[in-house]
Amino acid sequence: MKIKCLAIDDEPLALQQIKAYIEKTPFLEVVALCQSAFEAVDILATKEVDLMFVDINMPDLNGMDFVKSLTAAPQVIFTTAYSEYALEGFKVDALDYILKPISYEVFLKAATKAKNWFELNQRQAETIETNQGCLFVKSEYRLIRVQLADIRYIESANEYIQIHIINQKPISTLLRLKNIEEQLPKNKFMRVHRSFIVNLDHVNVIERNRIVFDQKLFIPIGEQYKEAFQAFIDRTFLA
Repeated sequence: MKIKCLAIDDEPLALQQIKAYIEKTPFLEVVALCQSAFEAVDILATKEVDLMFVDINMPDLNGMDFVKSLTAAPQVIFTTAYSEYALEGFKVDALDYILKPISYEVFLKAATKAKNWFELNQRQAETIETNQGCLFVKSEYRLIRVQLADIRYIESANEYIQIHIINQKPISTLLRLKNIEEQLPKNKFMRVHRSFIVNLDHVNVIERNRIVFDQKLFIPIGEQYKEAFQAFIDRTFLA
């Protein structure tokens, strides 16, 4: 497994150093490099990112505020020249916090911590089993059986996902959206946004590039998922 990485730093030399370290590390892969948080927003909207290396001290929008603003952030390793942000970094569940100047040894230690986290997450995914229209998922030390037909949509919530079920409270489990997506039948479930998978049988109203479940619940259709979703609409559309 290659961990897809996004590096954000307003200093070009620091950004190139992180890029070189990522390329030197066999289990990491560069997705994009950004010199501002605003550039990163566009990348996250169009590309799959597992891990971000984020500088904190940046103009306009600093890295800490940027991560806090994300509703479904990838995992984060903060990079900075200032140690006073460390406690705040861990409050937003950052995997690590490394101080500049960054040696490859320090970088590799942080990257390995991220690798271990993703491997643990993958093992959690292996607790999912689908059988004859149902899903068994681990939540709070219990295995819970969920009927696939009763799932309305699945939402990413940082390192957790929430499975939203008809007439029940959502079930939270320590999984990535990609892991559960691979277990679901492709003819019934579709990823329509980097943070959402929907049950196509429950899609009844679509307006302005979003799925309407009820008056207060709208799920956006992400740019990179529009073509596949439109193909589903075309297959079922009566002119």
